[in-house]
Amino acid sequence: MTKSPTSRPILRSVGAVLTGMIVSIVLSLATDLVLHAIGLLPPVGQPVSTGPLLLATAYLVVYGIAGAYITARLAPGRPMLHAMVFGCIGLIVSILGAVVAWRRSPAFGPHWYPIALMLLALPTAWLGSKLYRAK
Repeated sequence: MTKSPTSRPILRSVGAVLTGMIVSIVLSLATDLVLHAIGLLPPVGQPVSTGPLLLATAYLVVYGIAGAYITARLAPGRPMLHAMVFGCIGLIVSILGAVVAWRRSPAFGPHWYPIALMLLALPTAWLGSKLYRAK
């Protein structure tokens, strides 16, 4: 069975987005683990104050930019489109996280945090793509 000419770019597109997502997720989880271990983040399930959440927001922005950059770099064409798909997936995940966290505010921090993650998903994806195109 031969592959159609369009199947290969589609697989590369999916692979580019998935790779960017995996990189940003792994970096985020690893950073969370390290910050929990050294005490900059409280134990899981404990309320989180504004300071650590500002730090988490900062590194999530950096990792979102990196994930979008990688997505754009690996895209078979139209890097901005691929990065924005990455950003839309991040936005959807952020919305789902906000819905889950909203009623559990003390354990997941104040409401500004999930709102910030939603608002930053697309701009970080755009910036990651722009940084790739500027190279």
